[in-house]
This record gives sequence, structure tokens and C-alpha cells, in this order.
Amino acid sequence: MKERKLLLGDEAIALGAIHAGLSGVYAYPGTPSTEITEFIQGNSLARERGIHSRWSTNEKTAMEEALGMSFMGKRALVCMKHVGMNVCADPFVNSGMTGVNGGVVVLAADDPSMHSSQDEQDSRFYGKFAMIPIFEPSNQQEAYDMMAAAFDYSEQQKLPVLMRVTTRMAHSRAVVQCVDVPRQQNTLNYNAEAKNWVLLPANARRRNDIVTAQQAALEQDAANSTYNIYKEGTDKSLGILTSGIGYNYVMECFNGQCPYPVLKISQYPLPKAQVRRLLDECQQVLIVEEGQPFIEDIVRGVAELKNVRGKLDGTLPRTGELTPDAVGQAINAVANSSLFTLHSAFEHSEIVVPRPPALCQGCGHRDVYAALNEVLKEYDNPRVFGDIGCYTLGFLPPFRAIHSCVDMGASITMAKGAADAGQWPAVAVIGDSTFTHSGMTGLLDAINENANITVIISDNLTTGMTGGQDSAGTNKFEAICRGLGLSDEHLKVVVPLPKNMPEITQIIRDEINYQGTSVIIPRRECMQTLQRHLKQKKAAEKK
Repeated sequence: MKERKLLLGDEAIALGAIHAGLSGVYAYPGTPSTEITEFIQGNSLARERGIHSRWSTNEKTAMEEALGMSFMGKRALVCMKHVGMNVCADPFVNSGMTGVNGGVVVLAADDPSMHSSQDEQDSRFYGKFAMIPIFEPSNQQEAYDMMAAAFDYSEQQKLPVLMRVTTRMAHSRAVVQCVDVPRQQNTLNYNAEAKNWVLLPANARRRNDIVTAQQAALEQDAANSTYNIYKEGTDKSLGILTSGIGYNYVMECFNGQCPYPVLKISQYPLPKAQVRRLLDECQQVLIVEEGQPFIEDIVRGVAELKNVRGKLDGTLPRTGELTPDAVGQAINAVANSSLFTLHSAFEHSEIVVPRPPALCQGCGHRDVYAALNEVLKEYDNPRVFGDIGCYTLGFLPPFRAIHSCVDMGASITMAKGAADAGQWPAVAVIGDSTFTHSGMTGLLDAINENANITVIISDNLTTGMTGGQDSAGTNKFEAICRGLGLSDEHLKVVVPLPKNMPEITQIIRDEINYQGTSVIIPRRECMQTLQRHLKQKKAAEKK
């Protein structure tokens, strides 16, 4: 007989994740989501399996660490309250572009009526904005079951899944029937492709086309989902469209026997075919959803604007910039005429050959990558997590040195998440400006757990990629690292020049072999700003 437990909604989510083969939960405490991580921290099976469950510095680092674990093929859960979605928006939205390897479920706990919050925002908008699937359980049993379904779906579609609950769902109790045999954790794998995870424009445009093209299939899956239920009713004077815990409230009003047709939504994108059926069959439709009018906004469009054409029906392209040609073609199609003569003035030229960007000759980043590649030849399956800046070009030939670049600051946190999954060596490469922008919190997480990662802060003494603006941490990086708790023994500064290669490679080798968190700072001024400063000096001397 299957075990039955009386659980909070949060506890059902946590136990469902453990039983679904979870390898790590990453979270920052915030009501009403806190109990999920606390349950995992106290669960005996989670301890036995070594599931990562230590709190992260903030929601952004949590999201990035989960992506690092996913990169290595394992399942990760990210938990936060609704306003935490604002903090992790950068990696969350970009995770829709990178996709996932191991399954990722992002749990957002919304707080209608602001019991302990500063606003009532609805996290479903984030899922729609990022073009990823959304699950919304209506009871504790669904919350438990949906965790396995969400992780499976995430890996099937290669996309993260957003699961949204609200306060009453999170903090009410019900009996939950558990699976007989919990699923084993995923094994470490190397299936993640750098061309998906390094969001250089060429890669991101390709992924954007792929993810956009997935939307129709995601909607069809939602239409076929066992969690989206269309209940027939005898009285068609009214239809009820509801979601999440709102469905429970509807059924409670009728003691479980509603005479009206009811469409319950628990998996998104909103299945418009089922919505149209309800609209066609019923004289009026009442929409019952907790939070903002997310479904209602969409349904009003379905109900009242049936003759609208545009991007949703393919009349105009969903991706890329519009051109006069595209607009003229759309007008011709809608008007069934030849009002506009189409031409090819906006097509790509065959004469101009694309020239990919490259690191400047003499750039210190070149010497960093040359040394890093030389050392990493000695290891099986090393992984290097990159970041936003000039050095992202290390993904391209001739270096091909990095395997991911998701958002500002994600290098350190993804390396930590990969290390949590069992990856070694795990190396992070981040620039000086990016480190102070959003890398320090990730390094704090790594130092707090003495994560087995090597962090390279490639310091060119400026914000090079955007034109040489001042960098906030110039001449402060050693002090920052020490202040965060890093020992002097594993804080190294080198000058990236060809003549120093033996020293640099030995330091990288030593710090990779150290079983803990270490930081290497290669420091040499950007060639562009150096030339500018030399010109300014010469001009000043002439005066």
C-alpha cells in the first residue's frame, strides 16, 4: 500500500521533488516558499542521497547555481517568493534561451493579499515572457505529482518549467499519497552543448527561433495535459474557467457537484482551443483565478478579437526585426491583394562577408585562455563557465575555451552548481567589471561552502567591452576576495604575458588541484585603454 502523508503544499512540493530524483535545491528564504527548502534540509532521504540544500546568497545566485547543476545533467529545484523572481529575472529569462540538460523547476510562491510582501505580482507573467511552460497545482496531491511531471517535461522539452503556487496552496494541509519507489538521481553527463549555453548573438538568435517554434507544441501539450480538465455541465447559461487553488474554491461552492461546465487550467501556455469550446458552449463565462487577471487578459483577446491577425497566427514573423517587405507581405495576405510590390532590398547581401568579432591582438584575455587551455589538456572533461564581456569571445576560434555564458555573474555560480553535481575541474572566467556587477555574491556562496571551483577574475583595469569606462572594483579585488572570506593562500595575482606562461600555467594547475575555492587574478590593462592613455600622456607632455 502506498504511503500517505499529511503535508503542507510546500512540503508536498519538496517531497515530490525528492521522489522525482532531485540532486539540489537552491533558494533564498521568503514566505510563502521557505518551508520547501527547510523540508528538504530535514528530510532523511535527502540527507542519505546528499541532495544539496544550503541557502544561496540571493535568488539570482540560486537560479544560476541550479543552471550549473542542470548543465551537468542533474535535476535542480529553485525556490523563491514572487518578488524573488525580480531578483533572478536575468538568469531566469535567459534560461529559456539556453534551455536545460538536467531538468530545472523554478518554484515561485505568490502572495495575494500581501500577507508578508510588498506587492501582489503574478509570476505567471514571467513564464509567458520567457516562453517557458508553467504548471499550477490546485491541491497538495497535484503539487506532489506535478514535481515529477515537471522535471520529466523539462528534460523532454529541454526547457525550464515554472511552477506557480499561492499562499493558501503553500500553507494549507491535505493528505498526499506518495510513490512506492522514489526515482534515482540522474547521473553526471556531458550532453550540454556550448553552442546553446553561450549566448553570443549568433547562438541566441538560433535558440530564439527554436524556442519560439516550440510554443505551438507546448500549447498542444497543455491541451492534452491530464492536469487541464474540461468538466461537462448540464446548465450552459454559465461556464467557469479557473486555475490553481481557484478551482478548489469553485468546487467547494457547489460541494463538488458544479452544474456548469468548468475548464480547470493547471498547465500553460493557455490551451486556446479548450477556451474557445467553453466560450462557444456557454452564454457567459466567469474566470476565477488567484492573482492578477493573467488568463482573463488572454481570454478577452480570444473572445472579442477573433478577426485580429499578426504575429500569433504567423502573418508576421515572431522573431527578428520587422522590415517593410515583411509588413507589405502581411498586408497583401490579409487584404488578399497586391497593394505592395515586394523587393529584396532588405535581404542579406552576398557581397559583404560576415566578420565575427575577435579579441584584440595583444589582449591579456588571450594569454589567459592560452594558459588555461594548456593546463586543461591534462584533465578529463573539464568545464569552463564564462561570463558577459570581451572575454566571452573566448568561445570562438582559436580558443574555444568556454562552455557557457548565460548572464552577468553566472560564471561563478554555474561553476559552483556544476561542482555540487560532481563536476571537476569546474572553472569560472569572469571580468573585473562583471565581478563587481554581480559576481561577488556568487563567490560568497562558493566560499561559504568551500566549493571545489577555480575562479579567474580577468582584470583589464576597465570596462572594456562597452568602451573603456571606469570599473567599480579597480585595485580592490584582492581586498574584496579577502573580505568575502577567501584565504590568502589561494588568492593569486599574475601578469598575463607570454613570457610569464610557465608561472601562470603552474598556478592554474595548483589551484585546480586544490580541493576548494580559489581565485586567480590575471591583471593587465586593456590594449584599447592603454593606447588611449598613452595618447593622452603624449598630448599632455606637448603642452
